[in-house]
Amino acid sequence: MDTGLQINSISAAETYPIRQPVLRPGKPLASCVFDGDDFPTTFHLGGFYKNRLVAVATFMEHNQLDHKSKIAVQVRGMAVLKEYQGRGFGKLLLNFGEKLLLDRRIKTVWMNAREIAVPFYKNCGYNTIGKAFIIPGIGIHFVMLKNLS
Repeated sequence: MDTGLQINSISAAETYPIRQPVLRPGKPLASCVFDGDDFPTTFHLGGFYKNRLVAVATFMEHNQLDHKSKIAVQVRGMAVLKEYQGRGFGKLLLNFGEKLLLDRRIKTVWMNAREIAVPFYKNCGYNTIGKAFIIPGIGIHFVMLKNLS
């Protein structure tokens, strides 16, 4: 199925205008800058629909403390603009990133998923680990993990 989404590597700064309305509505753009955005091992993907950036995801090497993997990657700042949600763009972006990780021989991917996003990530093959926790000012989250093969 051709969704018309083109996925390209983008800069950290290019993710902020998509992260902000989806993940930090009403907060300043600076609240969308994450520690690790500019690490050399971090990469950012953008999903472009009709040449407009509509979806972003960041992949950064960061081990999850409760998991025994030696090298893991955390997905951060995954966001699809509201008017483009429900079209499969998020899943395409995540799958594309996972393939890049496998090329790098990285087999463990995890994230701190918002409660509302848990069904989406479960549908993408991720499982929750442990109990819910609160990120102040953001809300309820779950650690979710997937072992790539």
